[in-house]
Amino acid sequence: MDDDTSSPMPDDTRRKGTAPRVGRRGRARDPAIDTRILAVAHDHLSTLGYEAMSLAAVAEEAQTTRQALYRRWPDKASLATAAIKTAGDAGPEVSSENPLRDLAAELADFQRGVSRPGRLSLVGTMLQDSTDPDLRARYQARVIAPRRERIRTILEHAQQLGLIDSDADLDVAVTLPTGSWYARALAGQPPLRNWPERTAKLIWRAIGGTIPAD
Repeated sequence: MDDDTSSPMPDDTRRKGTAPRVGRRGRARDPAIDTRILAVAHDHLSTLGYEAMSLAAVAEEAQTTRQALYRRWPDKASLATAAIKTAGDAGPEVSSENPLRDLAAELADFQRGVSRPGRLSLVGTMLQDSTDPDLRARYQARVIAPRRERIRTILEHAQQLGLIDSDADLDVAVTLPTGSWYARALAGQPPLRNWPERTAKLIWRAIGGTIPAD
């Protein structure tokens, strides 16, 4: 197993009458170990759930030591939070000219993310009553909230441009796109062909928008 530390030379090993030597500093933290630990932790969190995730098992599968893991993340909650953070998506760039196209691009980015192995299982883990409330709150803040905020920003911009109803209920509209994806997943149905574009157009019409002619 890999580790990334070395201990300084003890003081009692120095010879009398010689100038004290500076102890060797620990080797630089190996980012490859961080990457392996986070990948394994994300996998365990997605497949086993938070309660069943074991730090010892994560360290073993990541081919490192528990000591190396604890130096980075002192407890399970902090490791799970870091693993969840890696699941967050930055989202696509937003255009100021075509909110409908921006909405479709945002949903396409969501589809890519939620289709990754273990992502739906991770969502299910966050819904379990046994999941640590602080962990759930961090997941909501780092993964769910940014996506919802980006969708709302797109729709608010469409209102400012007069492209949708000024009184459109954006609180509901923001929840519809991702909710439709999860509903199909729970029903055991495969993703719809061209789901991002079809969903964006449906929502756009529902809030008073007009679909431009191709």
